[in-house]
Amino acid sequence: MRVVTLAGSPRQPSRSSSLLALSHQWLASRGVEVFTYNIQDFSADDLLFANFGSPQLKQLNAELASADGLIVATPVYKASFSGALKTLLDLLPERALDHKVVLPLATAGSIGHMLAVDYALKPVLASLKAQEVLQGVFADDSQITDYQTFPAKLAPALEERLIESLENFYLALSRRRPQLPSVASLSAQALRV
Repeated sequence: MRVVTLAGSPRQPSRSSSLLALSHQWLASRGVEVFTYNIQDFSADDLLFANFGSPQLKQLNAELASADGLIVATPVYKASFSGALKTLLDLLPERALDHKVVLPLATAGSIGHMLAVDYALKPVLASLKAQEVLQGVFADDSQITDYQTFPAKLAPALEERLIESLENFYLALSRRRPQLPSVASLSAQALRV
């Protein structure tokens, strides 16, 4: 399995990026190949002037095309996800997430922004034709401490939610993979030829 992670915070390190790093570690420990991107990997001029020919954007598109899933993490500003992330998502092809499972992660200063993922980020991910956008994880800033070092310290309830979401993501990725035909069905096809 192959997964792309995308950090949408304009700051590094950040609380949302720390959730992504923990997710990367969890997936890698289960044999998932993870390709990591953050918004700083892309030139500001390429993002602002919609340079579809950007080498970094082409590389991201190629990784997404061969990936089974995407985990996207963002801080919430002004009741929505990061504007820098929105600018990048706007440059992706219309069907960039076709046949992909997506897990959104978000952090904000208060729980008052909890619905930003559902009302702002999920519709954009769905418009990119994601096969399945999972429930995701929202954390308020007080639930993540020492995020400047790895691993960040998570409140126990947040850690539990993150692990549960990653387990669901992993299962969804497993369901997405095409099943190989059984030996019996191969034998039946060989008899029809």
